Amino acid sequence: MKLNPFRVDPAHPFQLVKFLSVSTLVLILGSSILLSIFMSNYAKSALVKKNTAFAQLLAENLNHQIYRRFTLPVVLGFGRVELKRQDQYERLEQVIESTIHSFHVLDLRIYSTQNEVSFSTDPEQVGNAELGGSAVQSAIEHGVESFDLQNKLSALGALFTVNLEPGDVILRTVYPLRAEPDLRRDQPGPLLGILEFSQDITSDYVAVLHLQRLIILTTFLGSVALYALIFFLIRRADRVLEERVRDKDRLERELLQNEKLASMGRMVASIAHEIRNPLGIIRSSSELLFKKEEDKSTSKAKILDAIFSESKRLSQTVNDFLDYARPRQPALEDVDLEKTLGHVIGFLTQDGQQSEIKVKSELTSGYIVQGDRDLLYRGFYNLVSNAMQACGQRGEVIIRPLVYHGRLAVSVRDTGSGFDLKLLDRYVEPFFTTKESGTGLGLAITSSIFESHGATMLLRNAADGGGEVVVIFAESA
Repeated sequence: MKLNPFRVDPAHPFQLVKFLSVSTLVLILGSSILLSIFMSNYAKSALVKKNTAFAQLLAENLNHQIYRRFTLPVVLGFGRVELKRQDQYERLEQVIESTIHSFHVLDLRIYSTQNEVSFSTDPEQVGNAELGGSAVQSAIEHGVESFDLQNKLSALGALFTVNLEPGDVILRTVYPLRAEPDLRRDQPGPLLGILEFSQDITSDYVAVLHLQRLIILTTFLGSVALYALIFFLIRRADRVLEERVRDKDRLERELLQNEKLASMGRMVASIAHEIRNPLGIIRSSSELLFKKEEDKSTSKAKILDAIFSESKRLSQTVNDFLDYARPRQPALEDVDLEKTLGHVIGFLTQDGQQSEIKVKSELTSGYIVQGDRDLLYRGFYNLVSNAMQACGQRGEVIIRPLVYHGRLAVSVRDTGSGFDLKLLDRYVEPFFTTKESGTGLGLAITSSIFESHGATMLLRNAADGGGEVVVIFAESA
């Protein structure tokens, strides 16, 4: 079946929210990347504008310095400019070097109006007529300046390059050199030549890249943190809702079970009441007749003994049914569990039939809880008796005091095979048993006894093997 994210599953009502949260993350990341690209491009544009403005100022300053400090003095002194003369060339070189100092100028050339290099920071280029490109030709023909940003790396490549080398980002400026107009003229002076120089703006470009990286990283981390928070809240809400659904199902099952048990309890109580009296007569009569038999080995004596034993077993079964159907309310008083369990151990080990099973209690005197002495005796009697039966022919039952989450508790642990973990929830169900004989009411009655005292009975397996039942009382440690 194809999953439809827009179809709400009752078992997972936050499925749509999860889908929307992932979609929101993708949308946020996408929009953030677009925003960062826009902001970085805007920053790059501002960078180009700033450096273009500085380049224009530098070109204007060079035009002014060359005209005032070189062209006019040379014309007045020699009549005309001849850069082929060594003294004029060196004088122009001094003017230019003093002007471009500390402006990160990589190279500078001055072209004649015939597109021939008249001056260059690289003397070998002087006289070359092939270096001027379209920008120089346009400046000669139309007298316009131009600015060209040259990046050796692509925009994406520069973003992921850790260190940019000097000269990776260059701004090339082409500017027409003109004679400065006097105060009587508003028109630009005649064209003297074309100025072309390159500036290294890599350091400024690196600052823009750092800003771009910071924007992308901050946006990404913020989006991931927001998504993680949303996802955590959704998971937590989903878990809480799942637990509530599970508790609701459990309560519904318990309610249905209690309704069934209430109906059955009324029926069982009525039937058990009718059976109890004649069963008592059969039991006492068979016991009396068995005692009168002198020869206990006769078939008659054996039949009487079997009748007595079975009637005794059936009487106990009837009592179990009645106890479960009509539980007794506890009469609360201070109960010393050390003494109560001492009586339980003494009674269960007095007949010597289970001498291979050792029962040891580590409770100390004064381990007091509020409860009904008789009911607590019966509850622990059932637990210790079951633990001894779980040990088989030989083993050990240990009773220990515990503190469970700040509350008094008693642990009854055996060295048997332990509980079947798949059936843990069913052991306390009425009429459920793993034994070949029995009514399956023992643990159900025991659990009911402890619940009437506000206590909880926890079934689990011990870490070193065997089963363990922990009775957790309401009293604080």
